[in-house]
This record gives sequence, C-alpha cells and structure tokens, in this order.
Amino acid sequence: MKQFSYRLNKEAKLMDSMDEVSKKAGNMSEEELFSFAEFNESEVERTGYSNYSYWRSTLHAFFKSKGAVILLALLAVLLLFTFIQPYLPGQYDPNMIINDAKGMQYRNIPPGEEFVLGTNSIGQDLWARIWSGTRTSLFIGISVALIEALIGIVIGVLWGYVRKLDFILTEIYNIIDNIPNTIVLILVSYILKPSVKTLIFAMCLTGWIQMARFIRNQILIIRDRDYNVASRCLGTSTPKIIMKNLLPYLVSVIMLRMAITIPEAIGNEVFITYIGLGLPVNIPSLGNLINEGRALITSPALRYQLVYPTIILSFVTISFYIIGNAFSDAADPKNHV
Repeated sequence: MKQFSYRLNKEAKLMDSMDEVSKKAGNMSEEELFSFAEFNESEVERTGYSNYSYWRSTLHAFFKSKGAVILLALLAVLLLFTFIQPYLPGQYDPNMIINDAKGMQYRNIPPGEEFVLGTNSIGQDLWARIWSGTRTSLFIGISVALIEALIGIVIGVLWGYVRKLDFILTEIYNIIDNIPNTIVLILVSYILKPSVKTLIFAMCLTGWIQMARFIRNQILIIRDRDYNVASRCLGTSTPKIIMKNLLPYLVSVIMLRMAITIPEAIGNEVFITYIGLGLPVNIPSLGNLINEGRALITSPALRYQLVYPTIILSFVTISFYIIGNAFSDAADPKNHV
C-alpha cells in the first residue's frame, strides 16, 4: 500500500508540473514560442558525412583472422631477413667453395657451429645458398604475379566491358587454355637461355589468361547494374566508370589470384629445375637446392640438404595461400560492417 500511495503522489506531482508549464506557455506570445532555425551549411555537411573507409574496413576485417596475421608477421620477418642476410657479419658467398687449412673442400659437413645448416657436396655453405635461393624464388614469384595481374586486369576489363571484343578474346582464351602450361614452360625454357628473365617470361606468356578470365566474369556480373547504367546515362566516361564503379568490386578477386600465383610460380620454377631446364647452378634457387637434395634422399646423414629448402618452400607457399584467402574475404564489401 505504501508503494502504491507513493506512486500516486509522484504522478500527481508530475501532472501539477505539466499544468504549470502549459499555463506559462499560454501566457507567452507566438513569437516567443516559435523561432526560425538558422541555416548552417557546416552542420548539414556533417550530418550527411559517412566516415566509412573501404581500406580501413578491409584491414579491420583482415586483422580479425589471427592465423593469417601471425603468418603475415612471420612471412614479413622472413622476407626482411632474406634481404639483410648478405650484409650480416660472417656470411659466406653462396657460390663460394670453402676449403680448410690443407686446401680440402668442406664437403657434406653436417649442421654445426661453423656451418649453421651444413655444406653441400662441393663445400658451399648451405645457409647462404638457402637464403640466396629464397630471394631468387620470391623475386620470380612476385614478378610473375605483378605482371600477370597487370596484363590480366587490362585485358579482363576490356573483355568484359567492351562487347565487341568478347568474341575475339573468347576465341583467344579457348586456344591458349587448351595448350598445357607445362608444355609452354618446357619449350620456352628449352629454346631460350636459362635465366631468371626466361622463367618469368615463360610463366607470364600464358599465365595472364586465368586472371583475365576471372576479371571478365566479374565484369559481366556488375556491368549492367543500375548505378553503372545511370553513370553511362549521365555521360560519365568509360575509364572513370571502370576505375570508380568496377575495379573496387574486384579487389578481392585480384588479391586472391595474385596470392595463388606466387606459390604457383615458385612451384613451376622447382618443376622446371627438376627436369633440368631451370636456372644454372651458379644462380641459387629453391628449385636448384631441392633438386640437389633430391639426389641425396637415400642417405640419412645428408637428407638435411633436402629438408631445409623444402621447409622454406612449404612455409612460403602455405603462408601466401592462407594470407591471400584471408585478405580476399576481408576485401569483399559484403563482409564490412
């Protein structure tokens, strides 16, 4: 009963205060009750402003994937160390044959204090050769990915947006796609002088067609959406429509394809070296190192020459694949809040 009476008293006081306010308002003039709000352009702009940022949202979504972030940090450390390793004190030249005081080669020395990862069959430091080979293989992989992306994006956008080019480029795609990539790699590596440039050229010769196909398919999906039709009706130029309306939607596809291309290019380099058409021995690469270690797999004491470069190759390829998938998902605007 006390709570009920207290609630009634509170409501009565509220009604009294409302009556007082209405009496005061009745005594006020119309000019005192109402006044025009002044126009403030800065306030209008502020209320219509959105702080959404595509790249900020992409990075925010990417850093939610802890596994990909950890792999990215480890990969960054590996890349950094790969390039600063030659400038560290006490490093051997990767092609240098090391001899002892008697002039004998340090052949097949197991890992220890003097040689961290041991030496190979002719007395070369395996530590220096692995990091030099990693630099070479990463350079090949990243170069191939960038070149394929550049060519594939340009041709893919034209293929999907310009209707007149669709038939011609489709026939070109059908011809190139029916030629096995392995045959192209073998023929180009056999005809041209073995070098890093030869491998990059051989891989890019037909590799861009897959990127172009991905881009073309995505362009066909979003080409005739309402906002693109409206942009064309308003007289927006084709390059601006492509740059502003189309390419931002393709970032996830492009990043995924590039992330897959890097380990694929490194794997192709290993394969070409495995069949004897890769880089010469004086240019260390992961392919050369794995090919040399493969011949020693039957000797348990010498298997380290195959294990160490294989670990580096596996880590690089797996990291790029996982990071690429995570970044592709994060770059998809559908995953942005």
